[in-house]
Amino acid sequence: MKEKNQNDMLTFGEHVIAPGERKSIELPVTDLYTHTTLTMPIQVIRGKRPGPILFVSAAIHGDEINGIEIVRRVLDYKGLEKLRGTLIAVPIVNVQGFLAQTRYTPDRRDLNRSFPGNSKGSVAGRLAHLFVEEIVSKSDCGIDLHTAAIHRDNLPQIRAKLDNPETQALAEAFGAAVIMNANLRDGSLRHYAAENGIPMLLFEAGEALRFDESCIRIGMRGVLNVMRQLGMLPKKKSKKQISSVIAHSSHWVRAQSSGILRAKAELGTHVKKGQFLGTISDPFGMQEETISSPYRGIIIGCTNLPLLHEGDAVFHIAHFDDEHGAIESIEALHTETAEWENPMWAEVN
Repeated sequence: MKEKNQNDMLTFGEHVIAPGERKSIELPVTDLYTHTTLTMPIQVIRGKRPGPILFVSAAIHGDEINGIEIVRRVLDYKGLEKLRGTLIAVPIVNVQGFLAQTRYTPDRRDLNRSFPGNSKGSVAGRLAHLFVEEIVSKSDCGIDLHTAAIHRDNLPQIRAKLDNPETQALAEAFGAAVIMNANLRDGSLRHYAAENGIPMLLFEAGEALRFDESCIRIGMRGVLNVMRQLGMLPKKKSKKQISSVIAHSSHWVRAQSSGILRAKAELGTHVKKGQFLGTISDPFGMQEETISSPYRGIIIGCTNLPLLHEGDAVFHIAHFDDEHGAIESIEALHTETAEWENPMWAEVN
């Protein structure tokens, strides 16, 4: 990874930040029709010593709020006093979507399909352009924090394109138990970062519009682990880290009829081909359909809404070459999170 010159002054909007400084900045996004200016809040922390420039972003989808709390806790981490390099923290990228508690921008577009954007384009295009110009272009690497869409839940997982050795090393350092070797999608932030040689991870965990304490803690620890891997924070002597296992493919099991779901399988469950996952029935229970797994794997995503239309996604099942290793990693993560008691997670502080 070729690092940008840490000794240079960094400029964000009209703000200039020197090594050793920490500033909160409001980047102008747009003027609302109420004649009110809307801004994107960011915080930049520059260590006195040189090192990589890392951005950590959340709420590109405005209703995915777990990442906002992850960013807040990372910024509260006392070890940042020993920071090398620069941390650019962006807790809320899609400010308008966050205010409206929706995934989308006001023009009903998906911001994560709008990169690199356009300064004269739609709302989503302009916001994507601002984020690229002010954040991504100044960074050596990045972590983007997500949850599942509304009414869905995701097992904590890293999604990354693993043909880049630097990206794979960061993904393994994060320690999320499951790594999805995920293809790049046109218009996504990951796609833009890859095209410009910027290693980037996408962390998925939990559900929209909800805080999940375990997911938040896993995410916070993961960000700090990546910073240690990059040499931005001192290495820490601790117990053995969770080993991540790579999945190279996944598929959704979809409802074959409309009705009410009674699920019998949960996130993280190892399923065999033909295994019973649940039933879909009408309100009277007179017509009932059984859902079975069409293949072996581990459930990494599922719907939380029992009301289904034919074709709706129900269970997301990932396939692992090392299936036994995946089961062990997920069980180890469950055991560890069950032992956490302090909401502020004294272990990492």
